[in-house]
Order: sequence, then structure tokens, then C-alpha cells
Amino acid sequence: MAETSARLLKLLSLLQTHREWSGAELAERLGVTMRTVRRDVERLRALGYPVHAVPGAPGYRLGAGSDLPPLLLDDDEAVAVAVGLRTAAGGTVSGIEETSVRALAKLERVLPSRLRHRVHALQSMTVPMTGAAAPVASEVLTAIAAACRDHEVLRFDYRTHEGRESSRSAEPHRLVHSGRRWYLVGWDVGKEDWRTYRVDRLRLRTPNGPRFVPRDPPDEDLASYLSRAISSAPYRHRARFTMHAPAEVVTGHMPPTMGTVEPVDADTCTLLCGANDLDEIVVWVALMDIGFEVHEPPELVERIAVLADRLRAASDATAR
Repeated sequence: MAETSARLLKLLSLLQTHREWSGAELAERLGVTMRTVRRDVERLRALGYPVHAVPGAPGYRLGAGSDLPPLLLDDDEAVAVAVGLRTAAGGTVSGIEETSVRALAKLERVLPSRLRHRVHALQSMTVPMTGAAAPVASEVLTAIAAACRDHEVLRFDYRTHEGRESSRSAEPHRLVHSGRRWYLVGWDVGKEDWRTYRVDRLRLRTPNGPRFVPRDPPDEDLASYLSRAISSAPYRHRARFTMHAPAEVVTGHMPPTMGTVEPVDADTCTLLCGANDLDEIVVWVALMDIGFEVHEPPELVERIAVLADRLRAASDATAR
């Protein structure tokens, strides 16, 4: 019986790793006959695992069932799930905290000691930054995701950065998570253009609007598109620099929500950023301790010259 149970676990593990297996491949991996494979498949089905026969071939695949059967996870997968549940318990999605804690408790009860130590070490040595952004209700995210999937127009009330309220209709394309906030990228029906919306600032209205034919996205790289949209576009001043350092070095100084970095060559890159005050841009870029050139806006070049003269005069006065 122990040998049979071990073989069933190995068979289940194999079925979870590939979409389809032929009966001959499974028999070879398990070191048994095709007849034994068929019997073991029937045992798994009796336990609730939806193992389907592959049409037109003597093979099998693990499908989705009406209930969630137990899963086999390797060490790294188990740690990843545990860390993900801990993050979800205090993350930017509200409404899943208690569920995440319950699922984590179940997982930790069956984790081997060596894995519990890895998970606890990571958790105890990590300090989360909470309160940096308003959480979003899980049902709002799932409703938006479903509208993206089903190509249904979303209707919602939206509050801008300045606090203005308006009613919007948008053809939703994708949800993007910046690490601190959730954003919706969609085609604004009224403005006839692509827009990004902070999900914590919108209030969905029901029912959804009519179905639509999906448009080509504004950029194949939605992460870069969002970075440009929220790091420079909303601000009064938009700046463009050439930074005399590799792109990966400059990127290490900022999150994508603060600026967009585009490589030029191995030693330089372009930095796009924005702010409502020119001095903010000057100080922020200067503190990187990286050489740079300013291309726009012209008034930023003038402001740098004024601040440079002021700092030079202060330095000379201190030296005397």
C-alpha cells in the first residue's frame, strides 16, 4: 500500500508539470506497465482529481474540476505561495486579508520544518511599508478584470488628482500594478483617447455598458506606458535628461512611478520625469550623483544656472 501511495503521488506530480502525458511516457517514468498507469489514474479520479483522457491518443492531462483537490508543491513553490499569502494579508488589495491568513495557517501546518524556517526568516527580516497607498477592494479588481476579459464597457465615477469628480465610460484593456497602487489602462469613450485611471479613485457603476471590439493597445509594453503616464504626464513640468550612466544604474535610483529610463547606449540613458515645481526636479536629479545634460524644458536649464550660482556663492562664502 505504501508503494502504491508513493506512486500515486509521483503520478500526480508528473501530471501537474506538463499539459499532456502519453500513457507510455507515464509508464516509463513510473517504472510500471500501461495497465498499472490506467489503474492509478482511476484511483486519482476516485480521490477527486480531474484526470482527462487525451482525445485521439492513449494519454492523460490534469484538468480543472468543480472542487479544488490537494496540490503537490516543491520546496521553492511552497515558499513562494507562503510569502505571497503573507504579502496579500497586508497588501494593496482589501477584503482578502482574513482569507489569506486562514490559507497561510493551513499551509504552515503542513510545511516541513526546513521550509517553515525559510518563510519565518524572510518574514521576520522584512519590514513592510504600510499606509503608502489606499487599498482596493478585491471585488472591484475582479469586476474590472472580468470587464477586460469580456470586452464590456465600464461605467464609473472618477476623482482626479485635483479632487474633481466626473462620470466616465471606458473600454478597459488591462490592470497594471505599480507595487503601491492599481491602475486601469483603457480607452476613454468620451475623450476618445487612451487613459490611465487609479483604481482607488474610481467607483464602479452597474450594470456595465455594451460589448466592444478590442483596440490595439497604446504600447506593447504597458508597464513602460504606465510609467510614462504617471511619472511625467500629470505634472506641470515635464523634463528630459541625458544621464551619463547605464540605464540599470539610473533605474536603481527611482521606482517606475517617479520616472522613465530609456537606454541610449552602454554608458548613457534618457530620463523622463515630471513635477509641479522645477526645484524638485533639480534637487532630485542632482542628488543621484550622476553627470547629466538637460534638454527640456528651457526654463529648467535657467533654473539650474540660478541654483548653481547660489550654491557656488554659498560655498565661496563658507571657504572665506
